[in-house]
Amino acid sequence: MARGWVPPNELDTAAVSGAAHHRSSRDAISRAAAQTLPGQTLIIPAGPEKTRNNDVEYDYRPNSDFAYLTGHYEPDSVLILSPAAGAYDGHTPRLYLRSRTDRSNPEFFTSYHGELWSGPRRTVQEHQARLGLPCADLADLGDALASLDAETSTVLRGVDERVDAAIEPASDGGERDKQLAQTLSELRLIKSAWELEQLSDAVAATIAGFADVVRALPSDRPSPERLVDGVFGLRARCEGNSVGYRTIAAAGAHACTLHWSRNTGVCRPGELLLLDAGVENVHFYTADITRTVPISGEFTDEQRQIYDIVYAAQLAGFAAIKPGVRWKDVESACTTVLAEELADLGILPVSAQQALRADNQTYRRWTLHGFGHMLGLDVHDCGHAREQIYRDGELAEGYVLTMEPGLYFQPDDELVPQRYRGIGVRIEDDVVVTSDGCRVLSDALPSEPSALLAWMRELRAQAPELPGR
Repeated sequence: MARGWVPPNELDTAAVSGAAHHRSSRDAISRAAAQTLPGQTLIIPAGPEKTRNNDVEYDYRPNSDFAYLTGHYEPDSVLILSPAAGAYDGHTPRLYLRSRTDRSNPEFFTSYHGELWSGPRRTVQEHQARLGLPCADLADLGDALASLDAETSTVLRGVDERVDAAIEPASDGGERDKQLAQTLSELRLIKSAWELEQLSDAVAATIAGFADVVRALPSDRPSPERLVDGVFGLRARCEGNSVGYRTIAAAGAHACTLHWSRNTGVCRPGELLLLDAGVENVHFYTADITRTVPISGEFTDEQRQIYDIVYAAQLAGFAAIKPGVRWKDVESACTTVLAEELADLGILPVSAQQALRADNQTYRRWTLHGFGHMLGLDVHDCGHAREQIYRDGELAEGYVLTMEPGLYFQPDDELVPQRYRGIGVRIEDDVVVTSDGCRVLSDALPSEPSALLAWMRELRAQAPELPGR
């Protein structure tokens, strides 16, 4: 088996897209660690593949912090940032990864990761040229980890059990490890120009996916929610890595279930379809967009009434966004509109003023969630950031977040007039905070009700269009 082969071809060594961004991100964590984790070796794993069933793995996705720092997306890789000569002199990176094996190595033919089974791999030198950072063979990782001391090593834990086991928790009870996760989340709050390009790419593919759904969705007969799920998923696989989260294709009263992702129901003419979906692009940045559309192509009076309220709340939220504004003030701009309109509908059992008090919040029975969340490599991005920086903090230029007010009238809610029961409406767009306000990344997808209906009519008049043709 090992004899009679021509030498392998060299693989592409052109710099990865975003190499400058990843280098800047490594410099940023190094500077931050000099203040909060001085003298510490930082260990950030990509994570292993995960078993789906028996000997079948899920499609691989690296840990988001690892992707942010490296641009390398292969399983089991580990980034080690070792402190330079002094505690405040930065870090020297080294990325441990699988590299090319020679056919004289039985692993080439017999291992699950062997190149006969999984395809050719780059050499260490080819990886270094492509990624712009020093690399080493994954076979050397064990010795590298064994040489580290628990008291001077900080690990991004919960990503790779083998790395967690190799470096015992320090005597501080894991506080430094938590600090590393927190610092990375807070660095990721402000998106670089390259990251905004990736998010715009994901948004554009998502908008195309929404158009695919409208073209495919019958207006005059029932169709399965799975049709919506599948049509959008086709676009996600053709133009991105996959979907960024489980698609919510919620028809009729299913729209009142916030995370309805079973998608086992039926889309019926006369009802609404709430589609909450996002394409994750090839660099793992995801969009997160929601539109609520009338399946037949026209709103009923009641549906339009509720849609108009949610649309007004979203516009109020957009108007409130700018650097220095507190997250809670944007929340208030949205919820004030929703509460006042709920009062005008006669649904609130108290006045809007009373409902909006912190010790009351009766309106939440029908709004259920906040106005949005951070967006980036994760659909709910920067989850380890401190509350005082995130939801108790102020917006800053470069933040990317969703704006997604909603109203949900459960079919069995006796406080809601019968004509509104079973109606759920959410409108969600992706927004970047600019120097003087915000820019809606997803504004090419109509949300104003008349424009939305016109967009649907235009798409349905066209021939079906499949991605990849």
